[in-house]
Amino acid sequence: MEHIRTPKVETVRLLDRSSGQRKASVGTLYLSATHTIFVENNPETRKETWVLHSMVNSVERPPTVPAGSQLILRCKDFRTFQILIPLERDCVDVHASLIRLSRPEKYSELYCLSFNPSMNKEEREESWLFLDLLADYKRMGVPNNLWVATAANSEYRVCDTYPSELFVPKSATPAVVVGSSRFRSRGRFPALSYFHQDTLAAVCRCSQPLSGFSGRCQEDEMMLQAVMKSNPGSDYIYVVDTRPKLNAMANRAAGKGYENEDHYTNIKLQFIGIENIHVMRNSQQRIIDMGEVRAPSMTDFLLGLENSGWLKHIKAVLDAGVFISRAVADEGVSVLVHCSDGWDRTAQACSVASILLDPFYRTIRGLMLLIERDWVSFGHKFSHRYAHLDGDPKEVSPVIDQFLECVWQLSEQFPCAFEFNERFLIAIHNHVYSCQFGTFLGNCQRERRDMRLRERSHSVWPQLWKDRAEFINPLYKAELSQTQGVLRPNTTPYCFKMWKGLYNHAEKSTPSRQSPSDFLSGVREQTQQLEEELTNQQERIAALTGKPITWEKLQIPRRRRTDSLQQRPCGPDPPSTYTEPDQYPDTDNSATFFSNRKAPNVASTLTMPLKTNVCHKSQEQEDFSICSDLESGVADLSSRSSCGGEDRKDPDSD
Repeated sequence: MEHIRTPKVETVRLLDRSSGQRKASVGTLYLSATHTIFVENNPETRKETWVLHSMVNSVERPPTVPAGSQLILRCKDFRTFQILIPLERDCVDVHASLIRLSRPEKYSELYCLSFNPSMNKEEREESWLFLDLLADYKRMGVPNNLWVATAANSEYRVCDTYPSELFVPKSATPAVVVGSSRFRSRGRFPALSYFHQDTLAAVCRCSQPLSGFSGRCQEDEMMLQAVMKSNPGSDYIYVVDTRPKLNAMANRAAGKGYENEDHYTNIKLQFIGIENIHVMRNSQQRIIDMGEVRAPSMTDFLLGLENSGWLKHIKAVLDAGVFISRAVADEGVSVLVHCSDGWDRTAQACSVASILLDPFYRTIRGLMLLIERDWVSFGHKFSHRYAHLDGDPKEVSPVIDQFLECVWQLSEQFPCAFEFNERFLIAIHNHVYSCQFGTFLGNCQRERRDMRLRERSHSVWPQLWKDRAEFINPLYKAELSQTQGVLRPNTTPYCFKMWKGLYNHAEKSTPSRQSPSDFLSGVREQTQQLEEELTNQQERIAALTGKPITWEKLQIPRRRRTDSLQQRPCGPDPPSTYTEPDQYPDTDNSATFFSNRKAPNVASTLTMPLKTNVCHKSQEQEDFSICSDLESGVADLSSRSSCGGEDRKDPDSD
């Protein structure tokens, strides 16, 4: 509170530019220790806008206008607020206060250490035990006769940024583990990330070797040999260097670099080409700047998107995951993944590969465990990358943003394969930056232990699990083949989209632009309500009549599609008096209807719009769940012409 010069300013105008608001609201601005709060003066709505100080990315002060002094708040979740304060003195005080409050200098100033929901000590401790990483490894079948737990890093003695509990090849002795860590940047030696039970291939992660131009280490070579021997079905491993090859070669001048295939005789080296954190930071900033343009033309938008290079970088991350998953699932070859220090691009590649390989990580709880393992436990630098403290701006980069966007891109290609929707991904994104919980605080497991976060803060995962009803994907079906198998995405450029749900809040908040998943959720709820009402009415009728309700069915033969097409005239459809064609399902068998519905005459059926039977099933096949189009979630979402013939043309088209 000592950093707040003016806690309250009246007659302030607020414009939420990111939500599409066109007219500023008048109200009172409050500054608390954790939030900036705006309360409208309108007695009917009294709408409140709360902005966490930790979510504020920058506070700008444009030139003063005749109506007063301005402030622009740009948030880390891509919201933008424009504030107009009548008196310049108040504006100066608010600006100075927000600058200091949004740039905490020590962890004790963060919101997660002052956030105290109604939860006792036992409940807080249980929240940190909500996810069990060892149980997830056990689900994979680890430990086994190939991979075992090692005590080499207990108390973080070998690598202070690694977790204390790690799995290594059974043939790797403690001396080999320690020797390999000394030859790897930051001591991050090869350790198990994911084990594929079907092929016995593994995904391991580490950092770059300290090889320089000619350096080598016998223990490190033995370590990679042990990784290979842990997969009986292969006589080599892939080493995936996620950096561009030029970047890796430049690091050799600093005594680092990449594996020499002459020294490691059992490896195949593969460069992927994911750019460094500085390129990614600048690329996302161009995306944000593009969103600031008022009413851009299509040419300006597409040119800005191309110049940002953002989707090109998303493709590179996804390509890395695809290469790893194909090596493990199709070739049965283990993969060792690294970048420079093994905590940015390595985390991206390993986690994307796990999602492609394992259907469990496409569930809500599975994605939580994946992030906890490959990001939180393995030492991703959350505090540095997402500016939790006032530090070096060159350390900031949207690394986990790109991973979440890769998951979203996959969910767009496989809409039935993921249990969660984009709201879940956006919620995780917001919590990474907000510091409301202690889960994403600090740069490694040891740092979080030293800060005693389990005693002073709460874990975010139980809260997200409690709210999981908001994150359910209505298209998800656990029994579908795409849900159970390995995902094989198409990574050609035209398959990538702009994630407007994350960047464009105005589009997301417009009621008329309802997303397909929200629409389907509403239809599902409405259908359930109608079914319950029908059941209640049937029970009432049965109680009044004393007889159970039975429906008499009438069989109506249908014409084949080819016969109907032969009798249809060319040109626009003639008018029809029958207006309920959607009551009659399009099947190859005879249609079944309740006898209390009136059957159409033959003339009306000739003028009914024909539906295309996408599945092409046999007459005996009635299980729509195995239809490939329904698995992809697009069977009933694509637009179709009402004329039913390929040679017919829409009258409104050019």
